[in-house]
Amino acid sequence: MLAIHDEFPQLAGLRYLNHAAVAPWPKRTGKAVAAFAEQNVHIGARDYPLWMGIERRLRERLARLLNAPSTADIALVKNTSEALSFVAFGLNWQAGEQIVISDEEFPSNRIVWEALEPLGVEVIQVNLKGKDPEADLLAACGPRTRLLSISAVQYASGLRLDLERLGQGCRQRGVLLCVDAIQHLGALPFDVRASDCAFAMADGHKWLMGPEGLGVFYCRSDLREQLRLHEYGWHMVENVGDYDEAEWQPARSARRFECGSPNMLGCVALESSLSLLEQVGMENVASALEERMGWLENGLRSIAGISLHSPSAPARRAGILTFSLAGYDHPSLFEILKREQIVCAQRGPGIRLSPHFYTPVSVIDETLSVLRQIAAG
Repeated sequence: MLAIHDEFPQLAGLRYLNHAAVAPWPKRTGKAVAAFAEQNVHIGARDYPLWMGIERRLRERLARLLNAPSTADIALVKNTSEALSFVAFGLNWQAGEQIVISDEEFPSNRIVWEALEPLGVEVIQVNLKGKDPEADLLAACGPRTRLLSISAVQYASGLRLDLERLGQGCRQRGVLLCVDAIQHLGALPFDVRASDCAFAMADGHKWLMGPEGLGVFYCRSDLREQLRLHEYGWHMVENVGDYDEAEWQPARSARRFECGSPNMLGCVALESSLSLLEQVGMENVASALEERMGWLENGLRSIAGISLHSPSAPARRAGILTFSLAGYDHPSLFEILKREQIVCAQRGPGIRLSPHFYTPVSVIDETLSVLRQIAAG
């Protein structure tokens, strides 16, 4: 029987509520990386074919996690920004075409599109604070709109969007849907087929509890060859390993976006972390996270002077709750919480707390106790 608490032996007194930034690794991931390091020290790459098996399992786990039709739809990338850049500078844009985003996006999902403005591409930012943000996003998609790029969960407010509704609306309008899934993947079930998205991407270091420097890029099979390539190397060719091939062609699979040597250390770590999520099951992960989010929200609402800046409806949130406290500016409150070993972040209108499915309720209770003392003066 899996004992979750054994996988996260965090320091006594540490209240880790920052999975929306960088998550701790499970113990199994630390062990896997340590074993990999020992291998490299003592035998180097003698067993490289076994390492390729780890990479293959990682692709398989990612394909299942996204419900992708095939591992051929999965590319291993450095980060979300790189994957977004593959889309932005891969599509053949025409002057006058438009991209719709929200006005709450993390810079990764804004700057990359604004960088296309010299090509005559217009970026439309939609306010998400209305009663029906999906309707507002789709209403902004006019005849010149080529792509809607949206975060599944907004990094500061924690607002979660209905991806299936957006996917249906984009399909009806002939618009490509690109999903930045970094604040969703690993916290809640995610389905590229149900949302009918053209592209989806996420880093491994947040809710997937893996290392920085390795992420996933899903590219729908009918669109792969439509993305113009800008990175070339030995690893992105169809006949990888044939170093003497004179007439090469890009891989038919999403490996065409992987120009050079794989991040094998990252693969070892992320594959191990994903094994835990699969063992628990994403439905169970989502249920346990929602319980903790409800507990945290109810506790925050009971503290005088606290204002919540995140949606309360379970269908509208994942793992982010942002709040402010009357009488305290955000930097000052953040420093107080930091001294109390509460690991959190300053984001948007306040302090962002982000537990995960395994977070002990005692950590939430201790955090709430600290906040009550601060609020009481």
